[in-house]
Amino acid sequence: MFFGNIGIDDTVALIYARLNQEIEIVGLVADYGNVSREDAVSNIYYVMKLFDFKEIPVILGAEVPLTGEQPTYYPEIHGERGLGPIVPNEDSEIKIENFWEIIKIIEKYKDELIIVNIGRLTSLATMFFLYHKLMKNVKEIYMMGGAFWVPGNVTTVAEANFHGDPFAVNIVLTYATNVTIILLNATQKAIVTPGMVDYIDSFGKTKIFKPLMQYYTRFYQERDPSLLGSPVHDALTLMATIYPNMFSLLKEVSI
Repeated sequence: MFFGNIGIDDTVALIYARLNQEIEIVGLVADYGNVSREDAVSNIYYVMKLFDFKEIPVILGAEVPLTGEQPTYYPEIHGERGLGPIVPNEDSEIKIENFWEIIKIIEKYKDELIIVNIGRLTSLATMFFLYHKLMKNVKEIYMMGGAFWVPGNVTTVAEANFHGDPFAVNIVLTYATNVTIILLNATQKAIVTPGMVDYIDSFGKTKIFKPLMQYYTRFYQERDPSLLGSPVHDALTLMATIYPNMFSLLKEVSI
């Protein structure tokens, strides 16, 4: 099950999941983050329709962080609506709050369920607040976030997902016992070059992947001309669930 704030790298992760037979998405939680929750929902429906996803529950997640502050969006990185140059015209289709759908998914899959949180952690933290006992049925939680011993990407020390709602991060890491954190340390090295984009695009299955990555790469190379391409933070986090041997993981970090 995905918890995401659907921007460019979130979308790349969704495309990867759709085309990888080893991954089955059983629910998508749309959160604020790169874009508003409303835009995140629209983006999810756009991608699902474009790539012919099977019917998957789309769940309204958090609109604001637990800090109570208004979220900051990043159109300069992800585009006006979160999909680079693409502006989807999909209706969100969700007319009522349906956060409780997460309960049904956890109860259905129980010890088989892996949660991949590739955005802010507000919705996930809320689940631990409301359904602490139920959350013990989740097999594993993978999250993209944090910058340990390296510079952050929103401040000199902070990574965007953790910085966007540090209260939520504290709650999840206090109560969850089965968490793997894929840090900015790793994801910033997952560079996709223009040549790699052209190669992937040549198979004709990834549709909007190329314009998304061209937009993303332009931003990163304007910020750092030495970069050969752009990182796919969220796709790498998803890959960790099926290819753990790609990573050197620490059991715990002592501070």
